Amino acid sequence: MSLVQSLSLGSRTAPNRVMFGPHVTNLGTDERTFSPDHVAYYERRAIGGSGVIVVEGASVHESDWPYERSPLANRCAASWASIAEACHRHGSLVIASLDHSGGQGSSAYSQQPLWAPSRVPEVNSREVPKWMEHHDIVAVIEGFGEATRLALTAGCDGIEINAGQHSLVRQFLSGLTNQRGDEYADRMLFARQVVHAVRSAALAIRPDAIVGLRLSCDELAPWAGITPEMAPEIARELCDLGIDYVVVVRGSIFSAEKTRPDFHEPTGFNIDVCRSIRSVLPAHVAVFLQGSIVDVGQAEWAIGDGVCDAVEMTRAQIADPDLVQKISEDQQAQIRPCIRCNQTCQVRDARNPIVTCVGEPTSGHELKDPNWYTPSSSPRHITVVGAGVAGLETARVAALRGHTVTIVEKSSATGGIASIAGPGQPLIAWLNSEINRLKIRVELGNEFATASVNDSQVVIQATGAQRGVTEYEINSGAVVLDIADIRRGISVLPEIGVVVILDPIGGPIGVSLAEELGERAILVTPDNIAGNELSRTGDLAPANVRLAQRGVQVQRRCVVRAVEKRDAHFVVRVQDRFSGALTEIECDAVVDAGFRLPTAPMTGAVQIGDCVAPRTILEAILEARRAALKI
Repeated sequence: MSLVQSLSLGSRTAPNRVMFGPHVTNLGTDERTFSPDHVAYYERRAIGGSGVIVVEGASVHESDWPYERSPLANRCAASWASIAEACHRHGSLVIASLDHSGGQGSSAYSQQPLWAPSRVPEVNSREVPKWMEHHDIVAVIEGFGEATRLALTAGCDGIEINAGQHSLVRQFLSGLTNQRGDEYADRMLFARQVVHAVRSAALAIRPDAIVGLRLSCDELAPWAGITPEMAPEIARELCDLGIDYVVVVRGSIFSAEKTRPDFHEPTGFNIDVCRSIRSVLPAHVAVFLQGSIVDVGQAEWAIGDGVCDAVEMTRAQIADPDLVQKISEDQQAQIRPCIRCNQTCQVRDARNPIVTCVGEPTSGHELKDPNWYTPSSSPRHITVVGAGVAGLETARVAALRGHTVTIVEKSSATGGIASIAGPGQPLIAWLNSEINRLKIRVELGNEFATASVNDSQVVIQATGAQRGVTEYEINSGAVVLDIADIRRGISVLPEIGVVVILDPIGGPIGVSLAEELGERAILVTPDNIAGNELSRTGDLAPANVRLAQRGVQVQRRCVVRAVEKRDAHFVVRVQDRFSGALTEIECDAVVDAGFRLPTAPMTGAVQIGDCVAPRTILEAILEARRAALKI
């Protein structure tokens, strides 16, 4: 396959054409250095075969402190050296990403003004940055040069300049953010000076060092930003200064969520612009395709069709660190899929969550988690009750440890709620394929007899959650449908008429049904905005755009008080949280997308997942592994 063929990057050679790209991890230390957790995180991808590993971006100047645990280049020499040494043992090239977030940063940690080309307010915080004076510009350019010297002296194989999202370099390139009247009105000037500083420092320290460029080729703001039509000439001019590779990305101050969108957008969204960049650059400049590239088939096609020379598959390698190794060994079917949920890998967040993956929770926790697959010294027969995510993962890990496993599921299909709602279907399909590969017995349509549990048995209960208790009145004759029953096909919505969706959670389940129903839907939320919890995945603004485009009505700040039957219709009575005003909504069906409760515990069984407390796929997978390891 083309993906596992070697790739020339300048005068160096990468062992394959798969990149693990730079991203926020929150693994950094309080001193703004890379940590031992960073080392283990990157080494794990090197063990799994990643050809090019680009380390999390480091700020080149102290004026930039974009998130609390962001690395600062002038403190990172020793930790860069540790990462390079660890990854070199397995043949990977290590590239240091150099960065300055400019006006897209944060002043919360430095308590200093943000630096930017012009006084354009930051979109999220509304903070107005400081217009960079000439000596500020010189200091940042020198910072790029000094950071280059530190990284290469530490043993890194090259440097990547960030001119993509959250980037001062891009802000100088763009009419959205560069409104200067001095010599930097030439929007290419700052980028040229940065490339020159990096290339000069690299030649002085390590002449064979790789110099890469991450370039936003579509700011999705054509009224003033970089457009796909402009990008080829920008790329060509900068590459003429000594760039060895370009990673084609997109995004601007107005579209941070579009740099790494979730499953609502198709994969490969940068294919067309990447093809245009590849067509204008000389053959010796490698072009990397980025943009939700999580499918091996699409990655292979893109290289073969001349779209690019290589691919960045970052989320795919968070989901499965062994992705490249499995490709090399023709085990593509065993690659754990990235479901593009962004629930735990999108961590540029004031809560400082550690990067991980709902399907592979050991990602980001390599130094803390045990080896889940340690062979058991005394294999047992295990019965897993429930074939949702938690049950399937328990069975998979237990079987790999040498136990004999039987899964008992009362319904006619495996997968639980994750197979019918949300983005988890690819993960369910993979778990099912692993269950089949491991020849684990699955009994569908079978109600487990709890009375049969005895002390000699190992029973894991993974029966999930059930409908919760409503906090509103349901008057005589009224019917409120459970959204899980709708997804399972147990309940059916009327083909015409208005459907009210009660969504006290603000997550993806209620929002997705409203999207599907479009103008027929009225989404009732207690929050000031629909899908409040989607802010964690970057889908809050896009979700509200989709709802508006589909014509969904949103009733905000509403607490549901009662549902009643009135003539041929239902009436939902809601109360404004702030004013107390009561409103009646007439409709033809009511759907509850609210909180769920655990199913009843089985005596003598070990409970895991939602039957302990209804949560997410992450907790289901993690508790499944812990249960399987204890046996």
